[in-house]
Amino acid sequence: MPGQTIPDLEEVLETGEPALAHIVKTEPGESAAAKVLEARIYGTPIEALCGHVWVPSRDPKKLPLCQKCKDVYDMYKSFNDGLRDSPDE
Repeated sequence: MPGQTIPDLEEVLETGEPALAHIVKTEPGESAAAKVLEARIYGTPIEALCGHVWVPSRDPKKLPLCQKCKDVYDMYKSFNDGLRDSPDE
């Protein structure tokens, strides 16, 4: 039709590494370090406590900790005596 404009919709996906170190969401008895290593090897995405999903490839020790992840972890820790002061890497 003349004069009609159809918008070009583009879905933007987040790519690249996060600018923060996230705490990986794990199941009871599951090792976060093993989960991250597997995700690095197979290129599969993992989910952080804050909901961020990414494929890890960098050393998280070089990045600042995500405050949302820390807040969620601290809340879990307050309800579960068995959790450490800081999560495994």
